[in-house]
Amino acid sequence: MKVGIVGAGRVGCSCALAMVVRGSARTIVIVDRTPKRARAVATDLRYGAPLGPKTTIVDGDYEELADAQLVMIAAGINEKAGGATDRSDPQGRLRLLDKNAEIYHEIVPRIVHAAPRAVILVVTDPPDPLADIARASVSHDRVLSTGTFLDTLRFRVHLAAHFGIDANQVEAQVVGEHGISQVFLWSSARIAGVPVGELVGLRGRVPHSLRRQIEADVRYANISIIEGNDASQFGIGIVASRIAEIVLRDERAVIPIGSYNDRFRVTLSLPSVVGREGVLRIFEPEMSVEEQRALELGAANLRRSLGRR
Repeated sequence: MKVGIVGAGRVGCSCALAMVVRGSARTIVIVDRTPKRARAVATDLRYGAPLGPKTTIVDGDYEELADAQLVMIAAGINEKAGGATDRSDPQGRLRLLDKNAEIYHEIVPRIVHAAPRAVILVVTDPPDPLADIARASVSHDRVLSTGTFLDTLRFRVHLAAHFGIDANQVEAQVVGEHGISQVFLWSSARIAGVPVGELVGLRGRVPHSLRRQIEADVRYANISIIEGNDASQFGIGIVASRIAEIVLRDERAVIPIGSYNDRFRVTLSLPSVVGREGVLRIFEPEMSVEEQRALELGAANLRRSLGRR
């Protein structure tokens, strides 16, 4: 039950804090290019750890990742530092790809050398193409991106707020890219088994104004958060900790998460069975013609970002 976190910036720290509070792992190893920072973060967490589930937090270099079952990568340039906070920019998070790819080319081989059996979870933006870059440096398919898990939760939260209910009662998913081209599956969104379209009337169709508002709130949630707090970190930290739990416990839970898809020839998110070996099976839910087309266009956009056609 050992997890490594590479990158002790704001997102990496949020991942570590969420795991300590939730008791996601027995041992957490924090690695950073600045050892002093990793040591400070681990020390700070250790002081509060006795109030939660038993967890050992240590800092170290890559060799300390030996025997880790999962390694999160949160290293890299974030959206604010990388200039990816313009809502009108069609690239969105993909603007960070070149700089963060250079960092991944350096650190992924070191992770694999230290922990060859670990599942690798890409948290850095943009996570989907970076997962493909990481996958090229390893000899296995146990490479995941956090994908649209967080986007799906945001979608459910906004739908729940609109209808005045608990978000856990909403069945709705976002698939494709964790970015501008993400696809909202309105056609299958339900509350207590009732299609959302029926709840809002208009012959079962969701009003365009509601769709536009919720999609904008979700698609640009990260930018709205950054404008107020410099980094979007807490939601993704909780999501990453939950993914770690699913992997470590071999839960076989079905979540929207990024993994390489042979059909689309790129990493993107679809509901998938996740366990100790990563993604075990990918489901493709029923979609409208519009949603299917949007998913294909998003996949093509991701392939272009990696220089593929």
